[in-house]
Amino acid sequence: MAHEVRGVIAREKGAPVSVETIVVPDPGPGEALVKVQACGVCHTDLHYREGGINDEFPFLLGHEAAGVVEQVGEGVTEVAPGDYVILNWRAVCGQCRACAKGRPWYCFATHNARQKMTLTDGTELAPALGIGAFAEKTLVAAGQCTKVDPAASPAAAGLLGCGIMAGLGAAINTGGVTRGDSVAVIGCGGVGNAAIAGARLAGASKIIAVDLDDRKLEGATRFGATDTVNSAEDDPVAAIRKLTGGNGADVVIEAVGRPETYEQAFYARDLAGTVVLVGVPTPDMRIDLPLLDVFGRGGALKSSWYGDCLPSRDFPMLIDLYQQGRLDLDGFVSETIALDEVEAAFDKMQRGEVLRSVVLL
Repeated sequence: MAHEVRGVIAREKGAPVSVETIVVPDPGPGEALVKVQACGVCHTDLHYREGGINDEFPFLLGHEAAGVVEQVGEGVTEVAPGDYVILNWRAVCGQCRACAKGRPWYCFATHNARQKMTLTDGTELAPALGIGAFAEKTLVAAGQCTKVDPAASPAAAGLLGCGIMAGLGAAINTGGVTRGDSVAVIGCGGVGNAAIAGARLAGASKIIAVDLDDRKLEGATRFGATDTVNSAEDDPVAAIRKLTGGNGADVVIEAVGRPETYEQAFYARDLAGTVVLVGVPTPDMRIDLPLLDVFGRGGALKSSWYGDCLPSRDFPMLIDLYQQGRLDLDGFVSETIALDEVEAAFDKMQRGEVLRSVVLL
């Protein structure tokens, strides 16, 4: 029997979102029906609304979520009804060439639910990142559900489903930050601050936060930044070099997704250092770097896909750290809101007033 629930819909490019009744089918083979408890308002959802991902409107927005499995389809063994789960948007296949090489975090055949959720008139919805969790219930592939300790707050736990995992993973998994490293993070929103928290967990000795907004820099210190640079007032490359003995940082994480900040990251790293791009650019963006500089500076230029995470490994571990008081997930939650407040939350996000607004259902 199909389920009629409320969900946040983006009907057309740039238009305000609306809360509408959607139809969610019972799970088929390999699928799970999840009762959503909390879902963070991520910048990627705004990208969808603005047509920055693709033009497959209408979208069912929301993807950074935690909830409880309500039903499972045939053949599902990973989770069962009643399990408390964090949703992820990269359900690994276990069979592609990346998985076969023991690198499932690079899985090239990640998958989503086969059945479509719809509007009441039968119009098929495109769920954001294959999840669509700004809804009272959503349908996902069972592999998109990662079971964690139910004692963890849904508002905090759900953030691991996207932005916080992306930032933490950019530092720990992709950047390989280790004890004694110097790290610079350009862009101190939710993802950037998560990268700062990840660098702190990994034992970095110097963590430099860079942003245009003093409010964000103040917040960055709470997550572990040892130094701050306001790039509206100082050249960030020169400032990072000065703070690292003239050398540049061992790892520079770009959490903005713009050509000019990527170029700053490139020149702010030490020789043989690492640049990690975790900020999401738009399709029209290009970079122009002298090839001789790419060669002469050595090191590594990396992109971080979802923090190169393996949800089954990383989510439970990070929830453990949260419960031990070593990872302040609650600190990322700026406010809790209702479904009909998502549009206002987008405005607050664009003005830099929040790290994360979280919808509670």
